Amino acid sequence: MLARVWSACIVGIDAVKVGVEVDISGGLPKITVLGLPDAAVQESRERVKATLKNAGYAFPMRNIVINLTPADLRKEGPSFDLPISIGILAASEQIKPDLLGDFLFLGEVSLDGGLRPVAGVLPIAAAAAQMGIMGLVVPEDNVQEAAVVQGLSVYGFKSLLDVADFLNHPQHYQPVKLTASDLFAQKTTIGLDLSEVKGQAHARRALEIAATGGHNLIFVGPPGSGKTMLARRLPGILPPLSFEESLEVTRIYSVSGLLKNRGTLISDRPFRSPHHSASGPSLVGGGTYPKPGEISLAHRGILFADELTEFKRDVLEFLRQPLEDGFVTVSRTKQSVIFPAKFTLVASTNPCPCGYYGDTIQPCTCSPRQREQYWAKLSGPLMDRIDLQVAVNRLKPEEILQQSQGESSASIRERVILARERTRQRFQDEPQLKSNAEMQSRHIQKWCQLDSIGQSLLENAIRKLGLSARASDRILKVARTIADLAGEDNIKPPHVAEAIQYRTIDRMQ
Repeated sequence: MLARVWSACIVGIDAVKVGVEVDISGGLPKITVLGLPDAAVQESRERVKATLKNAGYAFPMRNIVINLTPADLRKEGPSFDLPISIGILAASEQIKPDLLGDFLFLGEVSLDGGLRPVAGVLPIAAAAAQMGIMGLVVPEDNVQEAAVVQGLSVYGFKSLLDVADFLNHPQHYQPVKLTASDLFAQKTTIGLDLSEVKGQAHARRALEIAATGGHNLIFVGPPGSGKTMLARRLPGILPPLSFEESLEVTRIYSVSGLLKNRGTLISDRPFRSPHHSASGPSLVGGGTYPKPGEISLAHRGILFADELTEFKRDVLEFLRQPLEDGFVTVSRTKQSVIFPAKFTLVASTNPCPCGYYGDTIQPCTCSPRQREQYWAKLSGPLMDRIDLQVAVNRLKPEEILQQSQGESSASIRERVILARERTRQRFQDEPQLKSNAEMQSRHIQKWCQLDSIGQSLLENAIRKLGLSARASDRILKVARTIADLAGEDNIKPPHVAEAIQYRTIDRMQ
């Protein structure tokens, strides 16, 4: 007997439909798995055999050939356990095969017949809906994740026995129905508040601009000035994810196996903070069969690089192309995939190896040569891509001892959301643009027009600071964001002047 069951596997963050063909024929008892299975898929032979016996089914002691199509696509992970089990039961005529062509099956089986959750269910469910698959059968712990996709009948079961009963008596079961708006409404609380930060009005203003326009930001200052404290409070003033953005982020985390609450969409913007010992592939993604790296896990959120100058220079250069393009292509011998990477880079660093260059109290002990080598880790092209370069100075004694609190993150967040709404209305005809930082040259020419005074300011800045064309474009984007915060339709000279002052640390020595 021959049976075919549909399943799927992940390539990058997308899903590919996989056919699981099971043939049972005469001969010595043996199970053969074909179609480039990895070790986890090969091990499913023993898992499935024990599962079927413990669930009360008769395991056919004959020659069983399992073919995973397409044969040239690598199959990974334990998610093929369930379709292989169903295929063997259908080929041995222990369940009805009527619904096998309409449903897609995913799940890992345990030896007692139970079903365990697997990673990557959300992108597979989205792909199944596009393929015209009628429904999805998954472990119960994955059912809410899959049910987010509209137009797909999703069934979740605790055990293999329940799946078999569903296939034999489908009229006894109803698909799980969830409204995406209910899932998306679940919002976690941001604990870190900007009201806890004393002083640093200039840095707080830069955070507000970065949150509004999605601009890259670097804080430079002596130890203890509050650089990390400021950066870690940026998520509290970011606007909430839209439903489409939430789906994008949740898909990436689902593929990576990092989805903590499988029944909900990720509603908070990601905040990733890799250690400075991180390698290039860990940032951009990699492996023989590439998986998302830190910059993709920070998609639509923040990548915080604390102590930026402690990262290896070649690792930092990995960030240049994703910062410009918003995606990264990871090419390996056996596979090439594209991962989304539209993130905001926030970095902090000391001004020199000892940390006190330019400090008004503690003298710097570094030589000019040491400072030059220290800053040589940050290339010109990388600094060009950082829109806001802010000097964070040591707090004054009276600021340290002051009891009054600064403005809260909640009130700043309201201004950010209001300014983002102005941006969204401007981008009505360009739905792919989510923030000012994503504007290309044609958008800058359209929406960043300057008057004669503003143009003169920018020309002088380019001439005196030696700014590149990319840096001047980024000044215009920042000026556009400052105008949005001020509620202005046109960019005025004060907006340009404020944007220019954030380019004054292009090279510190």
